[in-house]
Amino acid sequence: MPMPESALPVLILAPQGRDAEVAASILDEAGIGTRTCATLPELVEALDGATCAVVTEEALLAANRQVLADWIARQPPWSDFPFILLTMRRGEPDGRLAEALGNVNSLERPFHPATLVMAARFAARARRRQHEARAHLEERERTAERQALLIRELHHRVKNTLATVQGLLGASARAATSVDAFYNAFSARIISLAKTHNLLTEDYWQQASLREMLVNELGPYDDEEGRRIRLDGPAVELIGDLAVPTGMAIHELTTNAAKHGALSLPEGRVAVVWEVRRTQAGRELLLDWRESGGPAVGEPTRKGFGSTLLQRVLKVQCGAEIAFAYEPAGLHFHMAVPLPDQRTVPAYDG
Repeated sequence: MPMPESALPVLILAPQGRDAEVAASILDEAGIGTRTCATLPELVEALDGATCAVVTEEALLAANRQVLADWIARQPPWSDFPFILLTMRRGEPDGRLAEALGNVNSLERPFHPATLVMAARFAARARRRQHEARAHLEERERTAERQALLIRELHHRVKNTLATVQGLLGASARAATSVDAFYNAFSARIISLAKTHNLLTEDYWQQASLREMLVNELGPYDDEEGRRIRLDGPAVELIGDLAVPTGMAIHELTTNAAKHGALSLPEGRVAVVWEVRRTQAGRELLLDWRESGGPAVGEPTRKGFGSTLLQRVLKVQCGAEIAFAYEPAGLHFHMAVPLPDQRTVPAYDG
C-alpha cells in the first residue's frame, strides 16, 4: 500500500450503504490515509487531528448538528476546516448544510474516483496552508512579546544605569583632590561600565560572561607569561541586573589593586577563583579575590567609593554576602551571591 500523503487522516462519515467503504478504498489507493467514523460526535471528536472530512448529506441531515456547529464556532481565526459533502443526485444540496460547514466542496454521487482524490488533496493543501498561517501568526506573536520584553528590560536598565552614573559622579567628585583626578577616576569608571554593557548587548540573552568581565579589567596588568593574573572557575553568565554591579565591583577591586595593592608592584599577583554551588534556595556564585606580592596591607582608615559600592550595591541590588580580609599577604575579598535559574532556549529559534 502506498505511504500516506499526510500524517493526518481524512475522516469519513457515511453510516449508510457502502459509501464509507468505497471512499476509503479510493483514497487509500491514492496514498491518502483515512479514518471512518460511525457517528457525528465521533467525527467531531477527531476533527482536530484530521486534514479534512468526507461526509454524506444524509448523515448530517439525520444527526443533531449542534455539536458540529459548536466545534466550528470554537475554531481560531486562522482555521477554516475543509469538508467534502457527498450529495444525492438531485438539484442543489441542502443550503443549511453548506452554510453550517462553511468551507465545503460538494460532490454529487456517483462521482469519478479521481474527482474525490482531487478534492481530498485540494482540501489537504488548503489545511496545510492554514497551519502555516498559524505558525506565522504565532511567530509574530512571539516576536512582539520578545520586543515588549526587551523594551521593558531597556527601560529598567537605562534607569539603573543612570542611577549608577549618578552615584559614580557624586563619589568621584567627593574623593577627588583635583579636576584631573576627578576626570581620570570618573572616566575609568564610565569605561568599565561601558565594557560590561558591551558584553550584555552583544549577547542574545542579555547576559555577560564573568570570565570576560575579569579579563577586560585584569588582562592589561598580566605579564607575557600570564603569571600575574590567575582566573579559575567554570563558565558563568550573569544577567544585566547582576552583571552591571559585579562589573563595577571588579573594576573597583582592580583599580584599588593597581593603586595600592598587588598590581602596584611588578611582582604582585591577583588570583580570582569562583564556583557555582547548589543550595536549598537555588544556585549560588562563590567568588574569591586574593592578592599577593604587593605592599603591606592595612585596615583602611576610611571607606572609599569602591568599598561603598561593594557594600551597598552588591548587598542591596544583588542580595550578595561579601567580606574583606586585610591579610599580611594581601587583600582577600569574598562574595557569595544568589544566581537566578538558568534560562532555557525556547522551542522556536527563528
